Amino acid sequence: MARSVRILGISAYYHDSAAALLADGEIVAAASEQRFTRKKGDAGFPARPVEYCLGEAVRKSRS
Repeated sequence: MARSVRILGISAYYHDSAAALLADGEIVAAASEQRFTRKKGDAGFPARPVEYCLGEAVRKSRS
């Protein structure tokens, strides 16, 4: 059985922090921190986007 490759990309502590999740080269989910905080250019750690991306991965794997 072939192994699936998953990559969680995180951009943090600079203008517009965000996270994206790829599975076998396909985008599963991506989100910017400012979508959740409503703070333009939010440079904090993207905890909410990471949670969103991982949640989408679980939801898509169950369907």
